[in-house]
Amino acid sequence: MGGMAAAAMALTLSSVALAQTPQQIAEYRRKLAEYTAVRQQFDEEASAYWSAISDKRRARNAKRRNGETIVAEDYVLTQPPVYSGPPKPVDPAPPSTPPTPRKPLPVIADFLSNAQEHFQFTPRKPATEIEYKRAYAKVASSFGLTKDQAVRIYSFESGGNGKYDVQAGLEGSGGRAISTALGYNQLLTTNTIDLLAEHGGIILKALRDKAHEALGPQKAALERKTAIVQPVIAFCKTVPNEWGAHEKLGVTPRGIAVHALNLDVDVGPLLQTLKLMDSVNFARRKGYMTPLSAAELEMMNLTGDGNGFDMVSMPQAMRTIVPTSNFFQRNGYERNPVAIRNNVVSKLLAATNARMDNQIGLQGAKDLAAAF
Repeated sequence: MGGMAAAAMALTLSSVALAQTPQQIAEYRRKLAEYTAVRQQFDEEASAYWSAISDKRRARNAKRRNGETIVAEDYVLTQPPVYSGPPKPVDPAPPSTPPTPRKPLPVIADFLSNAQEHFQFTPRKPATEIEYKRAYAKVASSFGLTKDQAVRIYSFESGGNGKYDVQAGLEGSGGRAISTALGYNQLLTTNTIDLLAEHGGIILKALRDKAHEALGPQKAALERKTAIVQPVIAFCKTVPNEWGAHEKLGVTPRGIAVHALNLDVDVGPLLQTLKLMDSVNFARRKGYMTPLSAAELEMMNLTGDGNGFDMVSMPQAMRTIVPTSNFFQRNGYERNPVAIRNNVVSKLLAATNARMDNQIGLQGAKDLAAAF
């Protein structure tokens, strides 16, 4: 061992030894005991609060089933407790085992390679971004989405200038994927599997209709695509039609492969549209026939149809007093700074509209609006 390396190792060993002096260990244990006592009290308060959120939600669902009117008292009207105690102290002892590195999230290259390997599928990418926008606008319009809904939600979800293959966290150069959310409406892998399992018949019919109208090589390509998409849909139906089951399927190689369909100019616009139409149709089935604003539709897209409908069907007067925590699970809420900052329904809707207003002037949003 060279002299410099030996000196560096000696310095490291000395640092470790210093970090574990009896005084430091005693101080760490004192701080840990203080932290644990305060944190335990907070966790008890927080658990009681979030249990009340769940209990009130179940009670509201029961009232809706019985046709009863929902009133303000059917919600938790206080804000969730916020931890303000001491931070958890750092253990001076080195960890006994090194931390397990986190598995990287799949990105577009993974979606494409898995699609080719497991389904022999390569998406037909658009020649230009405008081609995809026009395809999306045509599909969205045919299903009944308005230009305002589609363009403003695109602005919110993809930043107003996102391309058809934009993935969460990779909007700019040097980013890192933070989820599998993909495309204009940021579908997760689980969303894609869910939509194919639920609406596979609609997607196959659309492809067959398109093939029927096409000629020559384009017709043959669409027929081949239909034949490939059929077993993809069958794969998505191999588990119960439940979010949890689809989520587990989405982390398998074949589940990752399914997500590549969003990149196909014939299938992707259908998936992106059907995600929003599920929310529109959910509200209609509940008897809510008032056209949803883009911000209201985004609430259903963001928090799930049940929680989103709970918000959009709420009278305006109640929106100013009901905390946003009523529409989240604890973990989701605590990771959502927008919902925490805009802590009642009216503020969250206003913040959503403000972001849409801010992004709608960007070129991507203008191009999508022009495609309608």
